[in-house]
Amino acid sequence: MSIKKKLSVFFTLLVLCILLANNTLHYIRSKNRLIEFNKKEITLVTEEIAYEVENSKNSASYMENRMAQELRTASVAIQDSLPADYHDVSNDQLKRLAKKLMISHITLLAPAGDDIIGVKSSDPKEINMSTKEWGYWYTSFRQLLSQQTITTKKGVTLPHFWSGPIEVASSNPNHIDKWGYYYDGSTNYIIDPYFRDRHVLDFEKRFGPTNVMNRFTENLEGVLELTVFNPKNFGKRNQNVYLNGNKYIKIKDQPIWYGTYTYRNTERDKKSIQEVLKTGKSQSYLAEINHKKVLKTLVPIKEKNTPAYVIGVVYDYGLIEKELQQELIKHLLLSLPFIFIVLIISFIFSTSITRPIKHIMEHVNQIAKGNFGKVLNTRRKDELGGLVANINHLSHFLKTYVDDLKKSQEESEYHAYHDFLTGLPNRRYFKEQLNRRLIESKEKSIRHVAVLFMDIDRFKDINDTLGHSKGDQLIQLIANRIKECLPPANSFLTRQGGDEFVILFSDFTPEEVKGITEKIMAYVQQPCYIDNDEVFVSISSGLSFYPEHSTNLDTLITYADVAMYASKRQGGSKVSIYHDSLNKKQAEKVHIETRLRKAIQKGDIDVYYQPKIEAKRNVITGVEALVRWNDAELGFVSPEAFIPIAEEAGLIQYLWEVVMKKACSQVSEWNKVSDEKMTLAVNFSPRQFQDPVVLVNEIKHFLSLHRFDPAWFEMEITESTLLMNAEETIKALHLLKKYGISISIDDFGTGYSSLSYLKKLPIDCLKIDRSFIQDIQNDYSNSEIAQAIISLSQSLKLEVIAEGVEEEYQKAFLMKNGCDHMQGYLFSKPLAAEDFEEAFLNS
Repeated sequence: MSIKKKLSVFFTLLVLCILLANNTLHYIRSKNRLIEFNKKEITLVTEEIAYEVENSKNSASYMENRMAQELRTASVAIQDSLPADYHDVSNDQLKRLAKKLMISHITLLAPAGDDIIGVKSSDPKEINMSTKEWGYWYTSFRQLLSQQTITTKKGVTLPHFWSGPIEVASSNPNHIDKWGYYYDGSTNYIIDPYFRDRHVLDFEKRFGPTNVMNRFTENLEGVLELTVFNPKNFGKRNQNVYLNGNKYIKIKDQPIWYGTYTYRNTERDKKSIQEVLKTGKSQSYLAEINHKKVLKTLVPIKEKNTPAYVIGVVYDYGLIEKELQQELIKHLLLSLPFIFIVLIISFIFSTSITRPIKHIMEHVNQIAKGNFGKVLNTRRKDELGGLVANINHLSHFLKTYVDDLKKSQEESEYHAYHDFLTGLPNRRYFKEQLNRRLIESKEKSIRHVAVLFMDIDRFKDINDTLGHSKGDQLIQLIANRIKECLPPANSFLTRQGGDEFVILFSDFTPEEVKGITEKIMAYVQQPCYIDNDEVFVSISSGLSFYPEHSTNLDTLITYADVAMYASKRQGGSKVSIYHDSLNKKQAEKVHIETRLRKAIQKGDIDVYYQPKIEAKRNVITGVEALVRWNDAELGFVSPEAFIPIAEEAGLIQYLWEVVMKKACSQVSEWNKVSDEKMTLAVNFSPRQFQDPVVLVNEIKHFLSLHRFDPAWFEMEITESTLLMNAEETIKALHLLKKYGISISIDDFGTGYSSLSYLKKLPIDCLKIDRSFIQDIQNDYSNSEIAQAIISLSQSLKLEVIAEGVEEEYQKAFLMKNGCDHMQGYLFSKPLAAEDFEEAFLNS
């Protein structure tokens, strides 16, 4: 390099370095100044909000007392306006009186057995409302009725009067209420006037911190959101209250007390809130939230007489960056003249630039002709060198673009014949391949062509439980397992869509194809691990063969599909080979479903009862209610035939309702006249647990309707039920257990559930499947599984019942091993109600 070039480079670099250092120092100073100002601003904001929060709490206490006094005054006026007996009061009368007294609603509460319920009300949702599970509220009602002094620490106590704290209404969680309860012995009811929503929340709107917080977010530039956190409950599972069929969160348990929380970063905020409370110092962090870069600051507030809380301030960090950017641009613009002078001086010494232009032009002409990828070498580091580099880059880019275009065309053609999720050939590719194999079989005398149709059992339930993302992972895992089991030649695997796979075999005997199929099914049934979830699946399979079943391409696929559905009707996890009777069975299935619908509509479904025996005392301790159907056209239809159809057709809920209605009523009548009360066991389908909350309410409704004590009711579920919406199902079982219902695992030992469920779930009893009892021989051989289940039950302190006891030696074995509760044909088959009474209750 010449001296002129060296001087040009030296002066240019020197000026650039000076400017860069100056701009960097100024940028750092500006940034520190802005951040310090932001901290002071946040301190002022949080101090103002904390003052408003404390002022709101003190004012709220005063206003609650005033509202309580107003409600007591209203109660005295209500008492003077109403007769002493609530039977003489109408709901419309209460509506008019509430309007006249300028309160929201009036409810009259009266004792009903061991409960206190709403007997009259201007609010329809309060009528027949139970208060038995209301805790200290219910205690206060009892003390009012006894004319005792209210001992409850919460609320306000006045003569003959108690006012509960402002809270969410359990009869209708969409409202916030302030209640009053008055009773002086002159009526047969408690007078309950209350304010609702507007009356209660008006104070908060006027005097609470919300207005100040809104003013800051609207007028203070950069403040995006203000939040007052409840550190006790923020980031934790909601502490829901379940009363009167409703679910809600108490005001004091809500995770956010004031403000909004749209800039969510729950896990990070939860940890930071606990840390700032522990240290007593504020914390800030930068994060990308809601597509915006923000500075979030969490400030702890600790007062002497109130619980600690945390104020969160979300600040638009983009404003700071914008201001810094403007400062930087301003200084860069000021630097431009110096750079310009340096460029002019450099330009004077750049006479050597024109020399390589000819080479560059030749290179550009080659690119224009489509000759991409050639590299033009140069040692220059100046603008001309950059131009050469850009031209080289352009040449490389065009070559890459053309190559990518070819690759994209190849991929489009590939995806037209392959499944996107698994990479397997798709339905279109399969049909072309099958048609080609059929032609080859005619030309080359290939012995057999087989179509195997496979479908994952209960995939929809698994997909709904784990989510579609994990469902896709499961599909990929199953596809890989199937591929691993296939022979390297003469087999062709495709995914038809959803959870369906089709395999084409050529030149294999039917026995060989069936053996490969069973190998695939066994491998698929091994546990699948998806993230932290352990999943068990099985596959139903159907086979059709060319030329035995058809020589038509579409017909072969249809026949394999029909055979697969025959496997599903047999419980799944089976392989069926097509035969002509399968089409007939499909028609029979449709006919049974039609007749079953009519039977349900006409009330032609019966309930039979099989006794449960305590062998030591030889007494009946309970019955199992079993659904039976005797059709005028079909005759007696086995439950094994119509129950799977009912589940598939969505009729199982109607059958269950028939069993609950008839069995609860019948056993309730028997228990009235029996010296020893009998328990009632009812079977539940896994499909009923798709909405566990609804199921819990339905069970309570039936038991309450027939006055059936929950302590004498047993729910029987299978192990497969636990795979349905597992978390919600377990929660529902705990609610039923708390309600007093016993829970049994039916057909234990035949399912796939983990034994760890036995410790987590509120299970009372295991029922040994009849297949294990029937395996027991006269010499007690083949009894190991039954004995193991009995031992397992005893170690977990669970009851155990043996099903299907038919022989005396089976009974003797069970009693010897500590299983005294049994049912089976040895004692009695399932009987109609009249026959059951004749056999066991009329003696």
